[in-house]
Amino acid sequence: MVKGITLVTQVGSAAAQERLAGLLGALGFEAGKGWEDGSVRGAAFLAPLGNLELVAGRAPAVPPVLIEVTQLDQVREVVAQWMKANCKAEEITTLLSEVAPTHWKSRLFTVALDPSLLVGFWESENALHGKPIAVEGDLSAAGMRFAIVVSRWNAVITERLLQGALDGLLRSGAARAEIEIVRVPGAWEIPSAARTLAESKSVDAIITLGCLLRGETAHYEAIYTEVARGIGQSQQETGVPHSFGVLTCETLEQALDRAGVKAGNKGFEAAMAAIEMVSVTRKLQAPTRKLQAPQRKLTGKS
Repeated sequence: MVKGITLVTQVGSAAAQERLAGLLGALGFEAGKGWEDGSVRGAAFLAPLGNLELVAGRAPAVPPVLIEVTQLDQVREVVAQWMKANCKAEEITTLLSEVAPTHWKSRLFTVALDPSLLVGFWESENALHGKPIAVEGDLSAAGMRFAIVVSRWNAVITERLLQGALDGLLRSGAARAEIEIVRVPGAWEIPSAARTLAESKSVDAIITLGCLLRGETAHYEAIYTEVARGIGQSQQETGVPHSFGVLTCETLEQALDRAGVKAGNKGFEAAMAAIEMVSVTRKLQAPTRKLQAPQRKLTGKS
């Protein structure tokens, strides 16, 4: 069975090899095991995905070393910064090209590290290029029914979480009439209400919101453990997605930060998770779903 593939490329000098090694190291490549045999020295670099393309009829119209990346413009900026530290300023404009489109539906820039060594960095215009086929949820809440179970204890926090959750659902297309709000005394009561709603099968997902602040006793840990266990058990045994928006914080200030002051609104995030999980669940339960084998296509970089 094929385990891997290695393309061995000759460079013109040890200096060119050192420059390439320095650039790849700056970009975060993992160094493999090098070797040296008299006057010959090799350096290996590992990448998570390898590809070998053979061209017949004419010489390839691309550099011999091609590195596929994401966020191509940011990568070029890293390369430019590295060259400023390792090359003469007047050389950079001739050695480093601008990002330009290619005829094979991608964008590319090149860097000449030596007269014998041209390296190309490219990014496909297809956002799914090279990614494994996966079932993923959409973030449209249209046609979905939700219940929000929110505790009244620490209302200064939980009301902010509730508003964040409602904002997320409504922005994503949920109808107000399809959102049911259930208020319970505290976090301890959340699992019971969530379980009752899940067993009724009246909603597609349940968003749980609460806030626990650490006190001077072990009460905090005991409550949190049972709340988390109860919500998780309700989700697993009923098959109805439950999103977890119960904050566990040391101080009121930390809770406020997580309820929209500094660190985003965890109620909003819980709503987004609920929407995505409803979408994923529907796709997984679709009667026409069938497994697909990954398909690989030639990129045509010639």
